[in-house]
Amino acid sequence: MSFHQLNDHCYYYHSSVNIGYVNQGTRGVLIDAGIDRSSVKKVLKELKKRELPLTHLFITHAHADHYGGAAYIQEQYDVHTIAPVFEEAILRNPSLEPLYLFGGNDPLPELQNKFLQGPPVRIDEVVNEGPLEVGAIPVEAFLLPGHSYNQSALKIDGILYAADSYFSKDTLHKHKIPYITDASMTMESLKRLLTIPCKGALPGHGEYEEDPCETIEQNIVYHQKLLDWLHSYIKEAKAITHEEIVADMCAHYDVQAPQLSQWLLYRTAVTAYLVGLKKAALIEDCIVDNRWMFYPVLHTEDV
Repeated sequence: MSFHQLNDHCYYYHSSVNIGYVNQGTRGVLIDAGIDRSSVKKVLKELKKRELPLTHLFITHAHADHYGGAAYIQEQYDVHTIAPVFEEAILRNPSLEPLYLFGGNDPLPELQNKFLQGPPVRIDEVVNEGPLEVGAIPVEAFLLPGHSYNQSALKIDGILYAADSYFSKDTLHKHKIPYITDASMTMESLKRLLTIPCKGALPGHGEYEEDPCETIEQNIVYHQKLLDWLHSYIKEAKAITHEEIVADMCAHYDVQAPQLSQWLLYRTAVTAYLVGLKKAALIEDCIVDNRWMFYPVLHTEDV
């Protein structure tokens, strides 16, 4: 983990999960909290070393790698904690994440781990999109769903703390099939990102860039490639079950998911691309003999 100052007020801690920090006078805002107390302890140690205040905590979305250290921060500091609407419900009730990933069944014990479920977080303020003040610090919040249901990015003093609305190129290729919940919303959020003026942007995973446009466009190209592959695959298959699609797409992209928790994340991601194709009216689905089946939508040129 390394500490970087971007301008007079904005900083970030570069690690596998980036953590933002903004300071104005006696106010200090931490943006996200890492996966657990050990990761965020390094951040708090750095703040103490530099005699920087910590009065507020903003959590961009309710994935455990971004909020797992929040409860520890609340134990150590009197922080006013803020989260986006809906995401706050999961932060207050972290068991909802393994619950929804497991399809509504009571999660098995192996799903109750720090990667899927952090400690509960007290939320003092719930916010939506638009201008707001965090402490006395002016902030503009942007709702950018697709990776998480109501994820927020924050623009402060010209710096866009983008959370997981886009990934570094290395992160995309590392995960092969990136975790998203809806491919169409992901693409809309990426295109919107290109319209947000900023002096620089920091993704939740990756490097800070003064001009993030090329990286954002690489994200669009990457997701489109996955959508195109899946569409071609379903056109060739003519009719195929959801279970076969998940297995075959993971096999094609050489995804290794031996643990149930990993496989559930990939199942959600593959389904997100199916959702995107269905919203684009490129595929259709129905239940046949208690199997969820997918079919290509035939256009004139396909007949």
